[in-house]
Amino acid sequence: MIHVIEHTLLDTLKVIPFLFITYLAMEYLEHKAGEKTQSFVRKSGKFGPVIGSLFGALPQCGFSAAASNFYAGRVITVGTLVAIFLSTSDEMLPILISQSVDVVVIAKILAMKVVVGMAAGLFLDFMFPVKEEHDHEHIHEMCEHDHCNCGKGESIWKSALSHTLQIAFFLLLITFALNVVLEFVGEEALAELVLNKPVLGPLLASVVGLVPNCASSVVLTTLYIEGAMSFGAMMAGLLVNSGVGILVLLKSNTNRKEDLNIIGCVFVIGVIAGIIIDLLGIVA
Repeated sequence: MIHVIEHTLLDTLKVIPFLFITYLAMEYLEHKAGEKTQSFVRKSGKFGPVIGSLFGALPQCGFSAAASNFYAGRVITVGTLVAIFLSTSDEMLPILISQSVDVVVIAKILAMKVVVGMAAGLFLDFMFPVKEEHDHEHIHEMCEHDHCNCGKGESIWKSALSHTLQIAFFLLLITFALNVVLEFVGEEALAELVLNKPVLGPLLASVVGLVPNCASSVVLTTLYIEGAMSFGAMMAGLLVNSGVGILVLLKSNTNRKEDLNIIGCVFVIGVIAGIIIDLLGIVA
């Protein structure tokens, strides 16, 4: 157990500098382009799912939360909202970068999320066309209340450090659990985990992805990197995961049937995409 603890601490400490640098760059991007990005998505009209899925993949704090508020005010369509939810990367990108994952692999994962989000969003808007109702004052009030522009007015250094410590803590817990399995059960146990199984793996990963917390994307990404989850299962979970977007949707949109339909749609798309990826043998 002492060996497990030492190995866990070393593994976690090694990635902290990379996490901090990544979050610092993300905070800078958010402060410089966050409001412009949101404004561009609001004005994208019928091209909303295309624009939304592209910008949703960028590491922007609170973008899915902002999208939920925009949808509640009928500034964006349901297709645009679903596209953003599916393409949002949450904490996936910092974890992949800090673990020195090949840039080609990262680009492939992001591209797949964007393509799935874009296709799903365009399909939904085609099937359920609605007239947008621009209510900018209402949207402004909701965004101020829910702090869509995460970290605005704060030092990017302080915000980056806060994010780094929070994610490092989750990584510490997950790495410890995995190291315990490796030490006392063996590497073969990871390959036999249910998350590596066809159909069931993507289904369970999508359930994890529904958890509206940064921990879920950390868990999914880390398990994949460590070989405890198939690529399809990881993609299913990450497609479903939208950060705090779902929480804000439930809070800002009072139509519960509509909310459940959106969440169900995102979940089903994630599961199906993950199953197809595994069946086709696609790997990163």
